[in-house]
Amino acid sequence: MRAIVLDTETTGLDPFQGDRIVEIGCVELVNGIATGRVWHAHINPERDVPQTAVEVHGLTWDFLRDKPRFTELADEMLTFIEGAILVMHNASFDFDFLNAELDRVPRPLLRWEHVVDTLALARRRHPGAPCSLDALCRRYGIDLTEREKHGALIDCRLLASVYVELVGGHQARLEFAVNGAQAGLLRANEIAVKPRPRPLAPRLTAAEIEAHRAFVASLGADALWLRY
Repeated sequence: MRAIVLDTETTGLDPFQGDRIVEIGCVELVNGIATGRVWHAHINPERDVPQTAVEVHGLTWDFLRDKPRFTELADEMLTFIEGAILVMHNASFDFDFLNAELDRVPRPLLRWEHVVDTLALARRRHPGAPCSLDALCRRYGIDLTEREKHGALIDCRLLASVYVELVGGHQARLEFAVNGAQAGLLRANEIAVKPRPRPLAPRLTAAEIEAHRAFVASLGADALWLRY
C-alpha cells in the first residue's frame, strides 16, 4: 500500500481570503515503511508573507521571491502523489489550500476520500489527550530536536513516524479506517483464506484419544464436553 505523508506551510490560515502555500513536503511510505523518496519545494506565493507567518515557519518574502510559482510545480507534485493515499495532520487545512492552488492553475482537484487525517485518528485513539504533532511525537518517543520551527519536510518525516504508530506500530496495516478509501484499500490487500487441499494428519495417538474419552466419561452426565 502506497501512502504519501504531506504537509504545507502557508502565508496565513484562509486560502479563500488570499493566503497562499509557501512550502510543500511529501514523504513516500509503502506498507508503512519510508522508501526514501521525497518531494519538496519552496514556492513563491506571489504576495507578501506576514510576520505572524514568518514567526511560524521562518520563510520570508525575500527568501521566496525567486522560487518557482505553484503553477510551475503542480504537474510534478501531482505525478509524485498520483495513486497514493494522502496522510495529513488536520487534513482539511492542507486539503483546502492545495485545492485552492490547483483550482487557480487549473488542475484536477484532490478528492477527500483519498485522504487520511491523522488528527482524527489520534483523537479517536487517545480521546481527551493533546493531539498536536508535537504532543504525539512526545507520546510515541519520536525525536523533536530538529524541529525548531515548522517546516513542511521535517513535519512530514515526524508525521510519518506518528502515522505508523497510530495505525499499529510499524505494522503494514490500517486498523483505524476513517473513510472509504482506507477501508477499500484494506479490503483490496486482504489475503483470501482457502481450505487446505488435504486436511492435516491427526497428531494425537490412539492412546491419547482413548485417555481423553475416559476423562470425559468421568465428568458425569452434565459435562460440557458431551455437547460437542
